[in-house]
Amino acid sequence: MPRRNHTLATRSQRSKRKSRRPIASVDPGAKRRFQHRLLKWYLEHGRDLPWRRTSDPYKILVSEVMLQQTQVDRVIPKYHEFLERYPTFRDLAEAPVEEVRETWYPLGYNIRPLRLHSIARETVARYGGVLPKNPDELLSFKGIGRYTAGAIRSFAFNEDAPILDTNVMRVLHRVFIGAGDPKTQKAVLWALAEALIPRGKGYDFNQALMDFGAIVCTARDPYCLLCPMKDFCKSYPFESG
Repeated sequence: MPRRNHTLATRSQRSKRKSRRPIASVDPGAKRRFQHRLLKWYLEHGRDLPWRRTSDPYKILVSEVMLQQTQVDRVIPKYHEFLERYPTFRDLAEAPVEEVRETWYPLGYNIRPLRLHSIARETVARYGGVLPKNPDELLSFKGIGRYTAGAIRSFAFNEDAPILDTNVMRVLHRVFIGAGDPKTQKAVLWALAEALIPRGKGYDFNQALMDFGAIVCTARDPYCLLCPMKDFCKSYPFESG
């Protein structure tokens, strides 16, 4: 029996994997309205945050790790202090891990500084202190998951990469799905997050999604009457409980 061409086999496997990915079905009109209104809202109401003034992958990574399960107002002063002490991957990698843990205090969730230190050491050892932009390489780091990889690609490398944190998941589920538990629908929500990104505007769109979830489409008592999406939101008016 002739051997199957390895390249063709690999392509076939990739094709099958892609075909099994959830497809986000979005009404084109609703998609355009959502994109336009969200970006317009962000232009007027987007938060001025220090990590939005840089495209340095290291600084973006530090902010994303700090923001995990921690409120923005607690992160900002520690973000500045941490970067002043460890301005680069190499500075962080060369620091004693116990010192890094102490510098992190009092943010809590103390596995995070250990993971960040590990990522810094691996970045220096494998990539000369330069974080790679390839998604597979990013995901190979212990401590960088799908969301963090998407955030780095989007905010540091200006790619149209999807993100799905708690705020984004809540916004997309309420506006476009409206039923069921969003935690059981992550595959569909990831596909939706990717399908909605306007070409070339991934940075602003993703930042806008996070801000919109933090300011308007909040977990409790969202500002539905002021929401620019209410005429096509599948959860309007949202009732908690």
